[in-house]
Amino acid sequence: MNVILSAILLGISLCADCFAVALCSSVTVTREEVRRKVWTIAAVFAVIQTGLFMAGWGLGTGATELISEYVGHFEKVAHIIGFLLLLYVGGEMFIDGVRSKSEHLNLSGFKSIVLGGVATSIDAAVVGLSMAMDIAPWAEIWPISVSIFVFTALSVLVGMLSGSFIGRKLGYSARIVGGLVLIGLGVNILL
Repeated sequence: MNVILSAILLGISLCADCFAVALCSSVTVTREEVRRKVWTIAAVFAVIQTGLFMAGWGLGTGATELISEYVGHFEKVAHIIGFLLLLYVGGEMFIDGVRSKSEHLNLSGFKSIVLGGVATSIDAAVVGLSMAMDIAPWAEIWPISVSIFVFTALSVLVGMLSGSFIGRKLGYSARIVGGLVLIGLGVNILL
């Protein structure tokens, strides 16, 4: 798959959680608070999402190098592990979207914003880890990191500004689509 297309799809799929949380959480803050804090919330979510993706990739790269010294055919095993991790994260997102699991977070304080950013970005760390297991080089990782940052920031901006009405109607659909894209990227690792 083309590196740029893969980066865009991954960035869009990982921001689905942030989009759903921003949509649903916009109910907990006033319009004035949204106007004052929307850029801060978007920036914090984007930095955390990208940072955890990079941390997962860095941790996975170190583990892959260490294990590959002892196991001759680690690359085949790494592809399976990467697929299983993406299948798990994508499946969880899909199931949460289908079940319409509640994602309301109070984003009125900075601590809550950071906690919300971390809560929605755990999957990014797992995806970074799976990319390392797929032996993805830095040349593939940096465009993905940029894509994750940009799409996360945009999704939070759109989600917070769109308000609670759209959150009730589309928030979970975004998780379903994001989950399916992650599962598709996992299948692509095996091919």
